Amino acid sequence: MSDDSRTVPQEQLPSDDLHPPPMPVINVGHLNLDPATRACVVEDITKACRDLGYFQIINHGISQSVMDGAVEAASDFFKLPSETKEEFASDDLRRPVRYDTSSKDGISMSRAYLKHYAHPLGEWMQYWPENPPIYRQKTFYASSYNPELQECMGNFAIEVRRVTLQLMEAILEGLGLGKDYQHEKFEQGLQLMSVNCYPKESEGDTAIGLAPHSDYGFLTILFTSCRGLEVVDRNSNSWKVVQPLPHALHVHVGDHMEVLSNGKIKTVVHRAVLNPEEARISMASINGFAMHEKVSCARELVNEQNPEKYNASSFNDFLDYLTSNLENKHRNFLESLRMQGA
Repeated sequence: MSDDSRTVPQEQLPSDDLHPPPMPVINVGHLNLDPATRACVVEDITKACRDLGYFQIINHGISQSVMDGAVEAASDFFKLPSETKEEFASDDLRRPVRYDTSSKDGISMSRAYLKHYAHPLGEWMQYWPENPPIYRQKTFYASSYNPELQECMGNFAIEVRRVTLQLMEAILEGLGLGKDYQHEKFEQGLQLMSVNCYPKESEGDTAIGLAPHSDYGFLTILFTSCRGLEVVDRNSNSWKVVQPLPHALHVHVGDHMEVLSNGKIKTVVHRAVLNPEEARISMASINGFAMHEKVSCARELVNEQNPEKYNASSFNDFLDYLTSNLENKHRNFLESLRMQGA
């Protein structure tokens, strides 16, 4: 069963494989410069969210050693014997750590994945795999400016969450809500790490590793070891290949961002395809409010011309929806929130 929030029909969209259009690449380090420079970056981020629902970021402050260490930890986990990994297998969507393969969730075509909560790290790390040892090293603080840090999944989780909060402030500012809008709820919010392993494409395999879907939450920040991610380009209604840049992270808008913005920003549909040259590791940090905290349309963005479009919901509501729709492979949580006539 997947923790991703919705699927879309398997429409035969054309692909931009041969001539992919350029994707926004934003230097988020400039958010910390003078107010005029920050304002320009905020505008770029907001425009990318509004027009596309995705972009890549550079100069994010996460060291290459931390990123490489997380990939190494993930790779070592998936190389473990099946019986070791199966210790984390469960149909209970509320388990703090879950391992599964493509056999059950309805949208995974060819992948293995490990999902676990990561914030606050001190609360959740105790449930993480003890093997390989690098996965759960006892490091509770991470900074790209500290060369003494050990490289492990925990460091990556903390650092990528820091970047997420920085981006959320910029987006909220760009929406006119102010960067401190519901600050405490974002600070105390949920972080779900989805660590995925896609095999190398071989003859006779389906080329799809993960079917089209959008993510729960506000933002997903993704780091991938090689090419294999595609997004739906709204302008051309085609699949757009994401060309990973060195040391860059990919950012997706999630369902709850669409709700919070009252439809000003739309969630993005994406999929994973198998790489014909090598196996692929991807690590997605999915970020939302706390388990029972409801997300609703920001009142500041609701008026007569733009009435409220979505009902409020929480991550717990999302899990309830998935549990009650186990047999529906095209379940769509976001659409279930849409108000009649919206």
